[in-house]
Amino acid sequence: MTDARSEAAAGTTQPGSPLASPAADRATGELLELSLGYLYSAALHTAARFGIADHLADGPRDADELAKAAGVDAQHLYRLLRFLATKDVFREDDEGRFHLTALAQPLRTDTERSLRDYILVRGEPVFWESAAQLHEAVRTGTTAFENQYGVPFYDHVAADPELGRAFNSSMAAFSETLTNDVVGACDFSGASTVVDVGGGRGGLLRAVLRRNPRLTGTLFDLESVVAGHVLDTPELAGRWSTQPGDFFSSVPSGADVYLLKHVLASWPDERCAAILRSCREAMPAHGRLLVINALIPAGNDPHPGKTIDMLMMTVLNGKGRTRAEYEALLAAAGFRVARVLEPTPHASVVEAVVAG
Repeated sequence: MTDARSEAAAGTTQPGSPLASPAADRATGELLELSLGYLYSAALHTAARFGIADHLADGPRDADELAKAAGVDAQHLYRLLRFLATKDVFREDDEGRFHLTALAQPLRTDTERSLRDYILVRGEPVFWESAAQLHEAVRTGTTAFENQYGVPFYDHVAADPELGRAFNSSMAAFSETLTNDVVGACDFSGASTVVDVGGGRGGLLRAVLRRNPRLTGTLFDLESVVAGHVLDTPELAGRWSTQPGDFFSSVPSGADVYLLKHVLASWPDERCAAILRSCREAMPAHGRLLVINALIPAGNDPHPGKTIDMLMMTVLNGKGRTRAEYEALLAAAGFRVARVLEPTPHASVVEAVVAG
């Protein structure tokens, strides 16, 4: 007869057995860690809020020095940084000083690929409280944010100017980290005009125009959004314009290339169809549409698209999509997919043309 000890040695301990196998111990530990994952988000948000990475820009410092610079409690700050260091966000040396790491660098405000604004906003109650209601969204097939706040997310943001500015800044920060990879992958040869539909403050359009000096471009988004554009630089003088509007109704017409970056994932299929129809009606026969979003792959491996899909389920009424799902959306709106590029897992490029 097999006893508990031999089962444990073989790694086949049954549920309820007094002895656990090493594999079962690891599984238990990993599951417990996952259940407390929100603490990492809270810790990142706290470190970003108090500018800890900025205070380490000139070199390592101990918790007392950092606490004095940030105006916080030294003991609590030490515990927070020790916790983040377990994920290689900061590093503690043998003398108790904390160092910046590769993961901590984007928490600085003065880096080209800073994510501080993004992390700050994702730590606000509108995101936390929505995530806490995920179970209700799953039960009812609705959106957690709307269940919690009673209005769609973008309506709530529009009614809160301070949150709106912070959110737009956070999205610009996130977009900036991907822009060079996306622009480098796209071919704008043969084009002279481009429209960035739902382009926010214009970071992507700015990068496109810088890389393609023969292009002129139009930034198209809500009036309150394009008012904060970043296109007014000497090198782009005379090559850009802004146009406020609602992409569900229409978009500027006649351009050679239309960009839709991180737009369609924010909306359900029927609303995406309206956006795509607006683009189709505006485009000349030779025009191209570049849909830029993470594509969800098959299989069980982690992927940014799967994470963003959960964010969409909690905050917006959108969703992440597979390549086949994007192809179906585009086909229904009168497009044909010409090719798919994958410069980064966070942002694949689906290039579509008018269907013949």
